Amino acid sequence: MHEVVEVGMKKLTLLTLYLVIAFGAGLLGGYLGSGERGKEVIVEKQVVVSNVSLEDITRAAYAKVSPSVVHITSTVLRRDFLFGIVPQQGTGSGILVSRDGYVLTNNHVIEDASRIQVKLSDGRVYEAELVGSEPSSDIAVIRILNPPENLTPAPLGDSSTLRVGDLVIAIGNPFGLDRTATVGIVSSLNRSVRSDEGYILRGLIQTDASINPGNSGGPLVNSRGEVVGINTAILTTSGGSIGIGFAIPINTAKRIMQEIIERDRKQVRHPWLGISGITVDEALAEALNLPVSSGALVVSVAPGSPAEKAGLRGGTLQVYYRGYPITIGGDIIVGVDGRRIESMEELAEVISSKEVGERIEITYIRRGERHTTYAVLAGRK
Repeated sequence: MHEVVEVGMKKLTLLTLYLVIAFGAGLLGGYLGSGERGKEVIVEKQVVVSNVSLEDITRAAYAKVSPSVVHITSTVLRRDFLFGIVPQQGTGSGILVSRDGYVLTNNHVIEDASRIQVKLSDGRVYEAELVGSEPSSDIAVIRILNPPENLTPAPLGDSSTLRVGDLVIAIGNPFGLDRTATVGIVSSLNRSVRSDEGYILRGLIQTDASINPGNSGGPLVNSRGEVVGINTAILTTSGGSIGIGFAIPINTAKRIMQEIIERDRKQVRHPWLGISGITVDEALAEALNLPVSSGALVVSVAPGSPAEKAGLRGGTLQVYYRGYPITIGGDIIVGVDGRRIESMEELAEVISSKEVGERIEITYIRRGERHTTYAVLAGRK
């Protein structure tokens, strides 16, 4: 209990008395310091205590950027030890930067790819094409073909404001695990690292946020949920992260990306059907027991392409023919607008002679029967 003393006719605790004296002294000091009688100077200080935790910050930043992170699968054709061509797949990450389907990533994620596929945060998969790249900076821009309307571009920050010790979050697809987040700090700035291709990457952000294979091309995010870097490399002796990762500053990436996109948008668009295929000749027809001895065998159909919308189908069974892997079972295109098609080269020639948006009639063979369909050609670079 507090000791009680008498003050006039009232009883106050000793603690209350101390407060009264202190308050009075403050008023007296303000009165004397003002230099004028009858005026008081009262200074108020406001202290703000934040209840935001580290968990709240990382959750908010992740929720803001995660919908913009994509999973990239690239297919590269390599020769095996028997000199046969074998498709090899690699995975990486990317960042949606516009509503019309442009994606920022690392050059080494898509280098030499014959096919690029992008999986969005909701699981939808689209074909993509390379727009342009700068290998010396390990930056590339790809574009989703026939993108949906509800794409969410990532907020891009200012990497020049970064300081050592700042909180950062790496988001990507390490080892194929979609949209994984790891948390760390900016460990250092302006680092230089030699890439696998032999280029010296300069001005990099060093972070202890775990970066592993598959994180490449994904965003490094600050506490405000802004992309401040592109995860690009790790220092490792085992192939996995040991706590030293590197990211390309977003200011560098933005400059290169804008140059690539501006060049691309100035280029003329060409008509596109959206298939890959091989020429059918007599030898192939005999080896695979095909119903026709000429035409364009559809190997694959790009999702969302004019060919898919027209109902054309690609192959489902992979076989080797003369040492090369091919996928069979797809439709065989034998005519376009009444013109006979005997090869993939003829099909490409006919398509290139058309206009973007033009409707064409396609004659094809499926399971030995002749069919007709119609496609509206889209545009591509």
